[in-house]
Amino acid sequence: MAERIGSEKLSREDGYLYFLGKDGYVWRTPMKTNTRGRKAKVGSEKVNRAKGYLYFLDKGGYVARAKMNRKGR
Repeated sequence: MAERIGSEKLSREDGYLYFLGKDGYVWRTPMKTNTRGRKAKVGSEKVNRAKGYLYFLDKGGYVARAKMNRKGR
């Protein structure tokens, strides 16, 4: 199960993919169908990453993380 770690709520727009960058901030990049969009930093909250977790934006718009199943690695 995922645990919510961010306190900043972000609103999503259609045609964009949201991800947590290496710098710890939430970014958005246009999908292939969105030809006019540009890559941009969306959030102002920095998240410290931990090894072995997958970070994503949940349905509520908050940053969440889930333990990765690495099959013994």
